[in-house]
Amino acid sequence: MSGSAMQESEARVELCRIYRSIESSGLSLGNAGNISIRWGEHMLISPTGADGATVAPEDFVLTRFDGTALSQGVPSSEWAIHGGLYAAGLAQAVIHAHPDSCVALSCLRRPIPPFHYMVASFGGHEVPCAPYAPFGTTALAEGVVATLKTGYSACLMANHGMVCIGATLAQAFARTVKLEMLARQYRLARQAGEIVHLTTDEMDIVLARYADYGRARLANS
Repeated sequence: MSGSAMQESEARVELCRIYRSIESSGLSLGNAGNISIRWGEHMLISPTGADGATVAPEDFVLTRFDGTALSQGVPSSEWAIHGGLYAAGLAQAVIHAHPDSCVALSCLRRPIPPFHYMVASFGGHEVPCAPYAPFGTTALAEGVVATLKTGYSACLMANHGMVCIGATLAQAFARTVKLEMLARQYRLARQAGEIVHLTTDEMDIVLARYADYGRARLANS
């Protein structure tokens, strides 16, 4: 474990705040979904069955990537998704949630296509959909990890929900909010008529502009 006891305490408070925000924002209700941050060679993850209305900082479980709890409590049943992403070096924070529009689109078992330029902000020309597997299984975790290993920061999970990763919990949460917004807008566009998708060349330009935008912000900061 890295950091002092005070730093871990602060991390637990932030996890609790974001977990409650996920429910209050309508991104997941009750005990649906789970969140975590990498903590050295372990992770701090929401406990199984945690409710956004009652979860407390001390409820988050220090856990090895293999699911072994190192503190009081039982880690989320989806610990393997989180542990697999950390073991693969893909993230410092992970959010798995069940927002309505993402869930609806996940049942199509297809990526979110390039209907809007902001799709590119997740790393490519689409937001991919990880293959279906029963919840809480190694197969489900392996499918999510394999999907995000291709360079994306988010994916749908077939007939289930979504996952967003980030360098920080705040970044993962912001991506979760954006992904649900785009999923809702895509649903509306499908209802309105035939969608004109951006071309491969147009999306390549957007990806390049996102890369330049990030460098420009750093240069000017």
